[in-house]
Amino acid sequence: MKQTKLTEMLGIKYPIIMAPMFLVSNVAMVQEAMKSGIAGCIPALNYRSLEELRAAIVELKATKPEGGSFGFNLIVNKSNPKASKQLEILCEEGCDFIITSLGNPKETIIKAHKAGIKVFCDVTDLKYAKKVEDLGADALIAVNNRAGGHRGNIAPKDLIEMLNNNCDIPVISAGGVGNKNELEQMLSFGAEGVSIGSPFIASVEAGVTDEYKQACVDYGADDIVLTERISGTPCTVINTPYQQKIGTKSPWLERMLNKHKSLKKWVKMFRFYIGMKATEKAAKKATYKTVWVAGPSIEHTKKILPINEIIRGFIQ
Repeated sequence: MKQTKLTEMLGIKYPIIMAPMFLVSNVAMVQEAMKSGIAGCIPALNYRSLEELRAAIVELKATKPEGGSFGFNLIVNKSNPKASKQLEILCEEGCDFIITSLGNPKETIIKAHKAGIKVFCDVTDLKYAKKVEDLGADALIAVNNRAGGHRGNIAPKDLIEMLNNNCDIPVISAGGVGNKNELEQMLSFGAEGVSIGSPFIASVEAGVTDEYKQACVDYGADDIVLTERISGTPCTVINTPYQQKIGTKSPWLERMLNKHKSLKKWVKMFRFYIGMKATEKAAKKATYKTVWVAGPSIEHTKKILPINEIIRGFIQ
């Protein structure tokens, strides 16, 4: 597999980032990713306390192999009141990169660069990509319409080419990669690397229930639907019988309140909180009321495997 700007930036063997997944990603997964020659990333919000976040960084630094690279995902808008403190700890302890989501990354870019940390920013369109490039982002995470979780609206090829034609920093494609052929396709479109998430849910090391992992084996791309019931913003989930029962639209009261500009922000924050709590329960305990977040790339997931075997499937 060819070397790219991403492999050069992070000093890794293969142009792959194990994407940060809420309540799924953990230290063990990232350790195995680094051993296998790719980078790994964990959402800072996966840790309930700042002390737990700090401990995770210390452990990753202590076990980081030569040529390894790890980072953290930071939600930088008002839905994450811990953002400033989390950034402070990341800069104090040190990591290789930060991926920002949902907000203005200006403060993150300034402080991370002072600490020698690279900053990659999630983008779904050219307008926002240009903004973060002007702020000094090191690369763009191009979230396309095949991504899991909060996806974009533009097809992978169109988004990669649009960003490459109008921006001067590397483009890392996020979404729609479930096997080696799809990875190589993204690189052929002009991506300097890929961010892969959903295929790693069904891993031995993932910190979720066996039922969640098995669902990623049993269901496929045609079983992924968009729901507004997690965060108020469309999010991809597996269309289980329970998901079919509750539907994908926000409750009617929320839809009514969202029409009022003065209330919309607070309604979204409330929905985000409720949705994250429901997602946490689904990840840690299987019940008939389970909603599992995943993307269409689970189409190629046929078995629960160790991280190193999943990675081997992408590179061999």
